[in-house]
Amino acid sequence: MDHRNEVGGGAASDTVGSPFDNASVAARLGGETFTTQVGDLVFDGFRVAGAEATGASGTAVLVHGWPQFAACWEDTARALVDAGIDVIAYDQRGYSPGARPDEVEDYTVEQLVADLHALVRAWGLTRFHLVGHDWGGVLGWQYAAQHPGGLVTFTSVSSAHTLAHGRRMKEDPDQYERMHYMRQIRKDPAGVEARMLADGGRRLAAIYGDAVSPERVQSYVDRFSEPGVLAAALAYYRALGLGHTPQLDPITVPTLYVWGSEDLAFSRGAAELTGGYVEADYRFVEIPGASHWLPEQEPGVVSGAVIDWVREH
Repeated sequence: MDHRNEVGGGAASDTVGSPFDNASVAARLGGETFTTQVGDLVFDGFRVAGAEATGASGTAVLVHGWPQFAACWEDTARALVDAGIDVIAYDQRGYSPGARPDEVEDYTVEQLVADLHALVRAWGLTRFHLVGHDWGGVLGWQYAAQHPGGLVTFTSVSSAHTLAHGRRMKEDPDQYERMHYMRQIRKDPAGVEARMLADGGRRLAAIYGDAVSPERVQSYVDRFSEPGVLAAALAYYRALGLGHTPQLDPITVPTLYVWGSEDLAFSRGAAELTGGYVEADYRFVEIPGASHWLPEQEPGVVSGAVIDWVREH
């Protein structure tokens, strides 16, 4: 498999999504942007070196969810870097312009996990701390099960363990109803995309509620309004059940789960079941009153929990 890295400077950008694109975020954090080629796909992101002699160490790879980009981690990354942890955040398949294949079958969980595995090898990482939110957490549970030797710790932000979530979907009408949006995407993806982007992206913007600043929401809407971006992001849901995803083995990596009590996607029942699927050191951190958008809404709590977890392991 072909790997190639190209690193850019930290200058701010005037591209779509500015001032919350990767270049602008990297500039504010004192880091740099990069592109990494894996096969025919090119992934964009930013990296920042951790401060020296501050009590923590290692590299944290931060993986965003939907509908977000790597830039969602800005404030979390700042705290991790200040604690001495190197940070790498990348725009996933479909979000990076150079990694946007056309077919729904190209967006399976299996391929998202393979992307991460190829990227960390291209970056020269043998062991690292993985932090994933939403879809980043979904692929994170799979990655931790399949590649435990490559992880020092795993942190899932918002996303319950896949099997815990599936169990509650079957047993709990409330959890089933919370996934109504996913069924709508699978039933009418073009219609969902059109409705979300109509009227300047009003419905898309409403998803974030008051948890994300208006300026950052607008940057997300601007980026998702570019041709093909939202369609690719929605393909994640359409690809569920396609391809071959190995059975989830028990998680043997020290695992931290951070969950907001007002999360609209993952219920308390799913959150409370999650620890039963981890056969390693495990910690559950609940943030009372917090929503699903924890990287933007509660970066201090998220980063603090991750820093403590890294220091312990």
